[in-house]
Amino acid sequence: MGGSTAVGGHKRGMFSSNFGFLLAAIGSAIGLGNIWRFSYMAYTNGGGAFLIPYVIALLTAGIPLLILEYGLGHREHASAPLAFAKLNRRTEWLGWWMPLFVMFGIMFYYQVVIGWCANFVIFSLDLRWGADTQEFFLKKFLGLTASPGELGGVRPLIAVSTGLMWLGTWFITFQAVHRGIERACKIFMPLLLLTTLILVGWGMTLPGAWEGIRYYLMPNWGKLLDLKVWMAAYGQIFFTLSISFGIMIAYASYLPRKVDLVQNAVITSLTNCIYSFIVGFAVFAVLGYLAMAKGLPVDQVIKAGPTLAFVVFPEAISKLPFLRELFGVLFFSALVIAGLSSGVSIIEAFTSAVTDKFKISRKLVVTLLCVTGYLGSLVFMTGGGLYWLDIVDHFLNQYGLVLAGLLQCVFVGYILKAGVLRRYINKQGRLRLSKGWDYMIKYLTPIILLIMLVRSLTGEILKGYEGYSTSALLGIGVSWLLATLTAAVVLSIYPWEPSRLRADHVPESDELFR
Repeated sequence: MGGSTAVGGHKRGMFSSNFGFLLAAIGSAIGLGNIWRFSYMAYTNGGGAFLIPYVIALLTAGIPLLILEYGLGHREHASAPLAFAKLNRRTEWLGWWMPLFVMFGIMFYYQVVIGWCANFVIFSLDLRWGADTQEFFLKKFLGLTASPGELGGVRPLIAVSTGLMWLGTWFITFQAVHRGIERACKIFMPLLLLTTLILVGWGMTLPGAWEGIRYYLMPNWGKLLDLKVWMAAYGQIFFTLSISFGIMIAYASYLPRKVDLVQNAVITSLTNCIYSFIVGFAVFAVLGYLAMAKGLPVDQVIKAGPTLAFVVFPEAISKLPFLRELFGVLFFSALVIAGLSSGVSIIEAFTSAVTDKFKISRKLVVTLLCVTGYLGSLVFMTGGGLYWLDIVDHFLNQYGLVLAGLLQCVFVGYILKAGVLRRYINKQGRLRLSKGWDYMIKYLTPIILLIMLVRSLTGEILKGYEGYSTSALLGIGVSWLLATLTAAVVLSIYPWEPSRLRADHVPESDELFR
């Protein structure tokens, strides 16, 4: 049964079973990133051409880093800040920075997008978007302004739906881990799977569907030479697996001892990526159908990736010969379910970090986070919110998550020593890591990430990003990263109780292996 365990005089929640943990971890991994983000990333990066670097990113960064985060959280029995503080007090700031820029960045706009999805569930009942879905979404619904600097007012309908999403997230995370997150995921995950399978089966029966699927599966080999495609693939792997969010470190800390961490990481990673691949069939089947209906090639059906779910799908739904309203409700309900299952994990990661260090009630922390989160989301509910979303999403995912992943490799690989963590992980279960994992964490993965970061940053300094002005990029994207980094350093200065920094794992005379 689930409950709590005392660690250094501090009670922590526990998952009731490894299956409950897997559902929660998979629930965190499978979210809007798998349906909304994966589909438009694949579409804008050459369809099948995107799948090749995506798989390589999974093998060279996704699985190795997920094993690292599971191992670190389980070994130290701690959230990200405490786990890194136990490695070395000078590395604690990284443990704060990850959940900080995720909670006070990604979560701000993520909840707004879930709110959009909730609105579109209602719109599906009478196909309220009409014939011109782009005009409806961008002008009537979002009230899109001319530039990021022109915010306009908060959109009331979006404010209400986003508030309801924050309320639902608060209700789930307010409760203990095994009663809130675990129970919610036991409902959400089967429901999401059923809805997805219905969408895939339905989509593949549409006229022209196979033309879209062919675009999805057939690589455009020329795209493989484009660094942006590779950077997008690595960013998507980090985003969709919740790597560098601090989530998986926190979740692994709620596991009982003697659990197969490698097996859990492989199951989580493969389930997540297979789900993305499967749901891609539904999205590209609809794109193929829409391309046929408009008499256009698949790669010209839409221009802007982020509007895929809210412009293209409503248009395609309107053209269905029957049960259009039901299809719309199913699709947008799947997005809401996927979004909520991931949103609660972001709240949990930061809550775990705060309650580990400060003597504050978990329920109070969750409540304050959700209230603050709603207020922080307001900027994304305005007429200029879509621009802010695009910039913040780009900088936090393409630079924040990847840089945090690189630093995790360095800190664990050279301070804790990768071999020490590998031996600990191997003692927990049947699937064992070879020394090759050490070399990946110490050399291969950080070198790949560093090269891509430098090349991407150099390219954007020279060419800019998506036509935004330099002042908009620096004022929104870069300042967001720097603000959360500063807050992380400040939080790491506050001292821990000495008992909290003691090792919670059974030592194996680690110094012998250093």
